[in-house]
Amino acid sequence: MSKPSVYIETTVISYMTARPSRDLITAAHQQITMEWWENTLPYCDPFISPMVIEEVARGDKEAANLRLKKISGFPVLKITNEVRELADLYFTQTQIPEKARGDTYHLALATYHGMDFLVSWNFTHILAAPVKAMIQKINTYQGIQTPIICSPEELMEV
Repeated sequence: MSKPSVYIETTVISYMTARPSRDLITAAHQQITMEWWENTLPYCDPFISPMVIEEVARGDKEAANLRLKKISGFPVLKITNEVRELADLYFTQTQIPEKARGDTYHLALATYHGMDFLVSWNFTHILAAPVKAMIQKINTYQGIQTPIICSPEELMEV
């Protein structure tokens, strides 16, 4: 049996490599992410995108290098015209604001490339129930499979 494919969105990589937070919820997410990375990810086929690479490369040089090192061997999904069109459709049909338009690309990349899962800690624009419902509705109408959109905590076993 083949391993499930997982698109890893930027927030997961950031939580994996960040200094421990003093905020209890963030600290818990960081701990869960580390456990997921060590115990679940080895049983999956991980994928990222040019957007993920661009996003993790931002900020403090040392932190960016650590984030880039964590994902250095992962296959990179291509941003095609079909991905752009799907991201535009998601953008027009969801309440995702312009400043977070890139989140529609994460959703479109995972969908277009047939990922089994998209993992994220972005509860505002990716994991929000109304967004997930709209993505499912759009994809059903388009006749395409929707990846399971979840947090690492929801994907602790595969």
